Amino acid sequence: MPSDKIANILKSLSNKPGVYQHLDKNGKILYIGKAKDLKKRVSSYFNKNLDSARIRVMVSKIADIHTIITETEFDALLLENNLIKEYQPRYNINLKDDKTYPWICIKKEPFPRIFPTRNLIKDGSEYFGPYASGKVMKTVLGLIRQLYTLRTCKLNLSPENIESGKYRVCLEYHIGNCKGPCEGLQKEESYLDDVQSARALLKGHLNQVKQMLQEQMREAAADLQFETAQALKEKFEIVDRYQAKSTVVHPGITNVDVFSIFSDAEFAYVNFLKIMDGSVLQSHTLELKKKLDEKDSEILEMAIPELRQRFKSNATEIYVSEEIGLEIPELKVFRPQRGDKKSLIDLSLKNGRYFRLEKLKNIQIVDPDRHVKRLMTQMQQDLRLAEEPRHIECFDNSNIQGTNPVSACVVFKEGKPSKKDYRHFNIKTVEGPDDYASMYEAVYRRYRRLLNEDEPLPQLIVIDGGKGQLGAGLKALEDLELRGKIAILGIAKRLEELYFPGDKYPLYLDKRSETLKVIQRLRDEAHRFGITHHRNRRSKGTFKSELNDIKGIGDESVKLLLRKFRSVKKVQEADLKSLEEVIGTKRATIVFKHYHPQDSEQ
Repeated sequence: MPSDKIANILKSLSNKPGVYQHLDKNGKILYIGKAKDLKKRVSSYFNKNLDSARIRVMVSKIADIHTIITETEFDALLLENNLIKEYQPRYNINLKDDKTYPWICIKKEPFPRIFPTRNLIKDGSEYFGPYASGKVMKTVLGLIRQLYTLRTCKLNLSPENIESGKYRVCLEYHIGNCKGPCEGLQKEESYLDDVQSARALLKGHLNQVKQMLQEQMREAAADLQFETAQALKEKFEIVDRYQAKSTVVHPGITNVDVFSIFSDAEFAYVNFLKIMDGSVLQSHTLELKKKLDEKDSEILEMAIPELRQRFKSNATEIYVSEEIGLEIPELKVFRPQRGDKKSLIDLSLKNGRYFRLEKLKNIQIVDPDRHVKRLMTQMQQDLRLAEEPRHIECFDNSNIQGTNPVSACVVFKEGKPSKKDYRHFNIKTVEGPDDYASMYEAVYRRYRRLLNEDEPLPQLIVIDGGKGQLGAGLKALEDLELRGKIAILGIAKRLEELYFPGDKYPLYLDKRSETLKVIQRLRDEAHRFGITHHRNRRSKGTFKSELNDIKGIGDESVKLLLRKFRSVKKVQEADLKSLEEVIGTKRATIVFKHYHPQDSEQ
């Protein structure tokens, strides 16, 4: 129940949109949120049973609530983002990105230079970007330098300096990369035409650039300047090849932003694509640490204005992977279901997943403990477990036509095999090929021993098989009074279904899920370990010679004799002395008497 102070605040709240701030007893902001209806949203923290433990902890610390009313929900969102960046509350997702990204600058100066930079100076210069990848930025700059002869020097090319003859052309002029504006060999009007064309290219208007080149080519041909026309044609082909290489959907899809999101237990990943003339102009993935089990749609609503502001987007149309309830002024929001637009969503998700995969690889190398923690949290969430499965055991049965039945138990700790803890069981109480009874015996024997020896129990048991094998394993736990104390599930081979006790329908995890991959690896390792042990038992059972029938002669003596004499017949023909050299006097005498009873009687 809320305190009297909080109860009075809740009564006085407005039903208008706005931003609310939860404060602790020291006046420190715990959480900042936005709402379409302040009264309804803020009251929900105190009027319902909260599923999330994190939210329950946060609510228990609330001592005061401040609100700011706005005109629209979108205004509330923008205000929320600004306040979160300013105060960085403990329970809010942090939208700040400390990384500085490269930009391409068109400098405000006579004969403007075009160059990369990470410093944005408010001097009237134009900046394009930011580019999430330096490689992409260099590709675009390289294309501009292929197409246009723009200067790279830092000279002050004022009209006075040029007229006074202060400068001399450099090597760039002599190799054809510059037309020598420093000596007045190129007029500023001509230079600015190239800058304007480069500006259109930087904005992603490749069709416009191609159209400009075609017009210049026709004019040059009409004036009989065929060499110039040929050079323009070659530039047109360069742009055309670049466009063909970068186009991912129909060129008619232009000036569109694409946003997709997916998440795991700890982090959400929002990918942004800027589409112009069917090409990807920019791509960036934002990794956001979840604080209060936020829904993907809620995180996406926060990330969209942040990314659009960061990348200076003016698109009037966006495609999203999740439905959002937010109305953004002068912006059309679509969630495509098919066609080229859906392909863009898929491409965005693919970029986001690739970013996450690379991030996980780095974490495994740099900080393996963080990777394990992340994996365990994800498995706990995916499998609906009460605790992280730091210790998992998996069982598998092996037999051929009911002979030599064995069960294998493999152990994973912290998501990795712990081979010293592997165990196999020669099934003793089961007659014939009874998979369920074999599973019962293996599970029962394993955990009866752990209980007797006071060894730690696993947090999760995985049974290789469907409902039948799972039921047998569950019965063993019941007989040991362990049901409910250890989570247990079965994995069926055909479609990788996961069965839980009491659930009518199986759980299907995403084929790319880390959780499923760990369970598959467990199952495969149990199968390998069980098959290897079964093969060894089978080979012992099938390799049997008449030497094994001699009373007093064991398997080791049989191996020594056959290794030396190569066959039973030669063992039979050997004299006593030869046998003694291999297996000693006592056993040699037994073997010799077995094959030469008459000689031994004399």
